[in-house]
Amino acid sequence: MNRNKRSYDDNRKSKRDKILGIKNICKNFTSSTGELRVLKNISLDIYEEEITALVGPSGCGKTTLLNIISNILSGDSGEIALSPDKVLAYIFQEPRLLPWLTVDDNIRFVQDNFPTLEKAGEIRERLLNRAGLLEFRDSYPGQLSGGMKQRLEIIRALSIKPDLVLMDEPFKSLDISLKYQLQEMLLTEKKEYGFAVLFITHDPEEAVLLADRVIILSDKPSRINKVLRIDIPREERSLKDEEIYSKYEEVLGFVL
Repeated sequence: MNRNKRSYDDNRKSKRDKILGIKNICKNFTSSTGELRVLKNISLDIYEEEITALVGPSGCGKTTLLNIISNILSGDSGEIALSPDKVLAYIFQEPRLLPWLTVDDNIRFVQDNFPTLEKAGEIRERLLNRAGLLEFRDSYPGQLSGGMKQRLEIIRALSIKPDLVLMDEPFKSLDISLKYQLQEMLLTEKKEYGFAVLFITHDPEEAVLLADRVIILSDKPSRINKVLRIDIPREERSLKDEEIYSKYEEVLGFVL
C-alpha cells in the first residue's frame, strides 16, 4: 500500500506537545480478605491531538487509572499533571444522564460549569444536529433509546470544548452500525477541534484502527507491558493490511 507516511508523521510530530503527565501511579484497595494491588508505578504521557488506547486483561485497573486521572479516585502515590488551563471530559461506559432534565438541559447543565465557554448555545445546536438528536432536544432521557442516550453522553462531553477526552469503553454495548456512526462522529469532531483522546477498550480491532498509540497493561498489579505506535493514517487502516493485522494479533495476545 502506498502511503503519504512522511507527511502524516511530520503532522503528528508538530502536534506532540504533552497535555498530561502520569508518573509512578500506584493504587491498592483494602477489603476484608486483604489488600489488592491494582496499579504499580504506571507512568505515561498523553500528547495533544493524539488518540491513545488503553488495553489489558479484564480487571487489570484500566478504569481505576482513568478515575485517578479525572480525580474521581485518589492514587496512593504518584503524580497526575494536566497542563494548565486544559479542559478534561469523561465519557463513561454507561450514560450518566440526569433523568429530570431534557436532552438540551443535560448538555446545558455541563456547560454551565464552564462560565467562560463562548457560544455555548451554538455548540449545543451543532452537536445535537450532528448526533441526529436535534428534534429530541426537549425529550427526557427516559424517552430515548440506548443508542440515543450514548450519543447524548458523547456530545455532552464534547460540548465543553475539551482538550482531553477520557472514554471508558463507550462503544461496548452498541450494535456495529451505531458503533461505527459514533466513532465517525468522534473522529470528525476531533479533526475539527483538535482534542486528545485516551480510551479504554477490550477490542483489539478498535484499538489498532482508531489509536495513534496502544498502551498495553499487564494483569494485576498492572504495569505497562508494551507501547505500540501506529503511523498509518486512520483512513488507510484495515485488518486486511499486513502491518495492521500484525499489530491486531499482538494486542489480541495481551488481552485474551
